[in-house]
Amino acid sequence: MSLPPLVEPAESLSIDEVRRYSRHLIIPDVAMDGQKRLKNAKVLCVGAGGLGSPALMYLAAAGVGTLGIVEFDVVDESNLQRQIIHGQSDIGRSKAESARDSVLEINPLIEVVVHDTRLDNDNVLEIFGQYDLIVDGTDNFATRYMVNDACVLLGKPYVWGSIYRFDGQVSVFWDEHGPNYRDLYPDPPPPGMVPSCAEGGVLGVLCAAIGSVMVAEAIKLLTGIGDTLLGRLLVFDALEMTWRELKIRKDPAAPKITELIDYDAFCGVVSEEAQEAAAGSTITASELKELLDSDKPVYLVDVREPAEWEIVKIPGATLVPKDEILRGDALASMPNDKQIVMYCKTGVRSAETLAAVKSAGFKDAVHVQGGVTAWVNQVDTSLPVY
Repeated sequence: MSLPPLVEPAESLSIDEVRRYSRHLIIPDVAMDGQKRLKNAKVLCVGAGGLGSPALMYLAAAGVGTLGIVEFDVVDESNLQRQIIHGQSDIGRSKAESARDSVLEINPLIEVVVHDTRLDNDNVLEIFGQYDLIVDGTDNFATRYMVNDACVLLGKPYVWGSIYRFDGQVSVFWDEHGPNYRDLYPDPPPPGMVPSCAEGGVLGVLCAAIGSVMVAEAIKLLTGIGDTLLGRLLVFDALEMTWRELKIRKDPAAPKITELIDYDAFCGVVSEEAQEAAAGSTITASELKELLDSDKPVYLVDVREPAEWEIVKIPGATLVPKDEILRGDALASMPNDKQIVMYCKTGVRSAETLAAVKSAGFKDAVHVQGGVTAWVNQVDTSLPVY
């Protein structure tokens, strides 16, 4: 959909800016007017991770005059496989500050505003209100719905992207002119149904493919050129190297968004059944160590995927992937004469499988809080984390 320019042009470009952006200026569709609009634009990038990295770098290179970064996490070594805005020396640093430094190294002519905080209902409207356009690079459903609802309430457009393993999605949402995120996904998936990138993985270069499309859409919205992805969903399959386009229509029957809600409760981290099963049946990694060192017979079950099992495992465990337990295939092979203990990477998947195991009659089954990550941090620091 073709839309009018989102921002007015700045009064002028400096000589340094003309030199820097010359390849934009000689494009008739962008030219001096378009570059002045970019200079006058204020864009907020939510997240400085996989999608935020290429988005921030190309927004800065394009000459977006004010670039906001909202991010509360710190750089971890596992980020460097895809989050190219950070480097080895940034490990342990604030992602927001690391991203700011990289952005200013790319383009010192722009202003960078750091919001080194967790985005929540108390600050999202105030932070978003300072910007013309939001670029959403988040990786969880609760934040995505919050970003959407805040943009609807403020009347702001935003560019959205999503990545998982080899697949990516991109679209533009603007409730005043077309669909919003809830028109595409009215309800979040059931808890535990869609693994996060930390659990399922992502091809690093996929971030660049999706992130660059997001920036292209941002530039088009700011300058008013081309047809945006508003009302369209672009789906990328890196394995097949195909792009597909799906139409998104506004749902006239959808409830009107009038306020922010409890997004963690709306999306759910784990199901109610898993929460009930885990209540009183959760042990720590240290307690697991004591249990394994005792004389009590234990059947330790790793419910992760085979690829994760190959990276790191707790000694003595048996691999039984979550889906095999939830389908019931593995329940018959579980012993009745041993203490069943289940773990995953962080404790979310094992809580889900714990509910199924308890329903099958293994009432004394437990799961490990924090999973194998807690085991590595608390019991055996010689093992790798991922």
